Amino acid sequence: MDPLSGFLGSLIWWFLFMYILLWPQMQYRQLQLARAKLLERLSRKRNSTVITLIHRQESIGLFGIPVYKFISIEDSEEVLRAIRMAPKDKPIDLIIHTPGGLVLAATQIAKALKDHPAETRVIVPHYAMSGGTLIALAADKIIMDPHAVLGPVDPQLGQYPAPSILRAVEKKGADKVDDQTLILADVAEKAIRQVRDFIYDLLKDKYGEEKAKELAQILTEGKWTHDYPITVEEARKLGLNVSTDVPEEVYALMELYKQPVRQRGTVEFVPYPVKQESGKQ
Repeated sequence: MDPLSGFLGSLIWWFLFMYILLWPQMQYRQLQLARAKLLERLSRKRNSTVITLIHRQESIGLFGIPVYKFISIEDSEEVLRAIRMAPKDKPIDLIIHTPGGLVLAATQIAKALKDHPAETRVIVPHYAMSGGTLIALAADKIIMDPHAVLGPVDPQLGQYPAPSILRAVEKKGADKVDDQTLILADVAEKAIRQVRDFIYDLLKDKYGEEKAKELAQILTEGKWTHDYPITVEEARKLGLNVSTDVPEEVYALMELYKQPVRQRGTVEFVPYPVKQESGKQ
């Protein structure tokens, strides 16, 4: 074989290998640029600082390994930094899409949002459960898609809801459970009280003391399962001030957050109307 041909062949295979290796990172960089451009457009349109807290199950790397996300301490650090850098005389729009996460992180974000001097708005295009709801309660306005949902904010201790732990001890009797369960019940009681008090502090200025106490009680008492969907209609029945004026740019933004690569999509659709072929009626 000609040495030059062999060298060129090896070079082509090397470039091909590097392309395959770097392609996921290149795609992700393109997504980041597209997101930044859309966020800038939304910011100018609403004359606000736009911050995102979006937790999708993304796929990264060469093999599309799924990464599951939730509200973490790293998230609270980033969001607090963004709020701190936002102009004090400009509104903040916080776009939230999350299953929840650490109470500590969600509490930090909620407190920072509440303390911002200008108007704050939380936008929920699909769902903001648990800690996401806690953050939404801190905003001056909650803007939800007509079919988006919030959720209860009762604390979870491991795999068990704190209110259920207390009810189990109450039903069985404190003298019939072991010390570990009693300790767990003590922690559960403290966790509920802490979250309830924090929600009351978030809401009392907007809704008055009595309504704030009522909402804090309902959202933490374990009335529903932790994944219970609080719809727009139900949120309004509870007395929350919710609108459904989600900007179109938010929906476009959500399309720029990749889901894991799948061999076959589970949902497909063709936008209406379908363009007819030439010459056909």
